[in-house]
Amino acid sequence: MVDVDDGAVLGWGTAPHTVTGSDGARQSDPVEWWGALGAALAQALDQAGPANDVAAISVGAQQHGLVTVDSRGDPVRPAMLWNDVRAAPQAAELIAALRTPDLEGAAHWARRTGTVPVASITAAKWAWLRRYEPDSASRTAAIRLPHDYLTERLCGAAVTDRGDASGTGWFSTATDAYDGEILALPLLDLDRALLPEVRPPDAIAGTLTPASAAALGLKPGTVVGIGTGDNMAAALGLGLAAGEPVISLGTSGTVYAVSMRRPADPSGVVAGFADAAGAFLPLSATLNCTQAIDRMAGLLGRDREAVEPGGTAVVLPFFDGERTPNLPNASALITGLRPDTTAGQLLQAAYDGAACSLLTALAQVGVSGDQLSPAAPLILIGGGARGAAWRDTIRRLSGRALLVPDAAELVALGAAAQAAAAFTGERAPDVARRWETRRGNRYEPVTADTATLDKIDETLRRAQGLLLQDAEL
Repeated sequence: MVDVDDGAVLGWGTAPHTVTGSDGARQSDPVEWWGALGAALAQALDQAGPANDVAAISVGAQQHGLVTVDSRGDPVRPAMLWNDVRAAPQAAELIAALRTPDLEGAAHWARRTGTVPVASITAAKWAWLRRYEPDSASRTAAIRLPHDYLTERLCGAAVTDRGDASGTGWFSTATDAYDGEILALPLLDLDRALLPEVRPPDAIAGTLTPASAAALGLKPGTVVGIGTGDNMAAALGLGLAAGEPVISLGTSGTVYAVSMRRPADPSGVVAGFADAAGAFLPLSATLNCTQAIDRMAGLLGRDREAVEPGGTAVVLPFFDGERTPNLPNASALITGLRPDTTAGQLLQAAYDGAACSLLTALAQVGVSGDQLSPAAPLILIGGGARGAAWRDTIRRLSGRALLVPDAAELVALGAAAQAAAAFTGERAPDVARRWETRRGNRYEPVTADTATLDKIDETLRRAQGLLLQDAEL
């Protein structure tokens, strides 16, 4: 709950939802999301004051998930979440299905949609559902993304935004519309009528229905913003301008920047998303970030901040395989141990290995979109940004200044900026800038430790055969 005038956080709330699944499955009941939204909103209202003062609401939610609902609007089955990887074979089939005589599949997808299919995208999940749960697919009357589902519960409108739609695999960032040829692929065979209307960034979704208002304790007619995906919402929350680089340190890591140039990376390293303000959001992800460091610290029996400089060890902390570099079946690797190697040096080497992957991904983002501004600080967000070891490692290896905003929950803050824009008529990034959401600590640059980066890159090059062998074992 944010004050529309100055961005002050007046109240906040949290509520859990259940995620289930094993062997690559990750699912959640969308009805739980609705209940969690109501519970969290009640907490925020307790802190913020009268519900009648709420002028607008908007939803930022995880990208890519497949929400299937029947003709009554009830979920057909649990939603397949972004990190459900069962659809990896279908992603490969989709790549092979879209080609021309002069352009192979991955390049064709990148040119057409901005993104090469992977297991996370909605299209791959729909192809999986049609193959393995044909009854569920046949009972599906509408397909929604997580934020679409909640937005429709709020206002009754089947709408979405271009930012979140760009992560589905069937939306073209070249035309800002659904791609009819992709929808007609035999793997998908999807009627466009099952999908929400894509509205422009300055549109609103509608207003709260009387039933939703009563359920949430808000007044009917409250404006409902168009909503967007989590990464797009975080970019709104920061009021990003083109070329300003962001590194998000969470369980996995993401790097992105707003770009006025449409990205289309045929390697698939960079996802060429649209943003929620009319531009683009080239984004790259690594699988092993803060969780990998916590695992290494646990193995060493040390606090995650208990790092020490020096030593010859190199750690490639690919506990969960890796996406950047593309080694999905690799395992973690440690080399360069000596009799005098300390646990603290080994932990620091793990930070270095994870940070090197992030900085490599960030360089690719700069190639795919607008050139990253060399004078702009790296904006460090996410849970890891609160840790001194992460900040020191990123600053040392990048040689750039860092900016760590004080604001927490930037996805929610971006959704609040979008709601405020729907109410006032401003642009959401301008709202965030007016709120000065980037207030925080700046850390000045140091000389880049290129020797460590070179050592990690050389180790990775020499270990490629061993890491690829892990996929065959």
